[in-house]
Amino acid sequence: MRRVALFFASAGYSGYIPVAPGTAGSVVGLCLLIGLRTFALPSIEILVLFLVIIGGVAVATVSERHYGEKDPSMVVIDEVAGMYVALCWLPVGFGGAALAFVAFRCFDIWKPFPIRMAERLPRGWGVMADDLIAGFYARVVLQLTALIFPTLVGP
Repeated sequence: MRRVALFFASAGYSGYIPVAPGTAGSVVGLCLLIGLRTFALPSIEILVLFLVIIGGVAVATVSERHYGEKDPSMVVIDEVAGMYVALCWLPVGFGGAALAFVAFRCFDIWKPFPIRMAERLPRGWGVMADDLIAGFYARVVLQLTALIFPTLVGP
């Protein structure tokens, strides 16, 4: 069971990439969302977001215990969830997806208030919460950009 949890926590082992594992996890999240939009009903996006968040908290908790450290770098399910928050149910084209990706990565690295504080939450909640907030910030940037430059963001 622990092996399955580590597989999901690392987003299919993408978190083990030696350079920029968080970026790799974000790419996995973006690809998963593109796949869902291509092959599933829109309502499935919300269900998958919920499952990624709840499941992410659980597998991040298992991973922290396994590795004996807070928010191990190979745990990137939080980046998958952050990308989902940034793009869930928003009609975007390539430009919008690229903007959301860059904005999310910037907020995840920069960690403006209250992202850094969210990391202090216990267990898997601390792993997930900071990226969920970063995803929300990226979503706000995306939606504000869409108001000003709709053709840049839209499909």
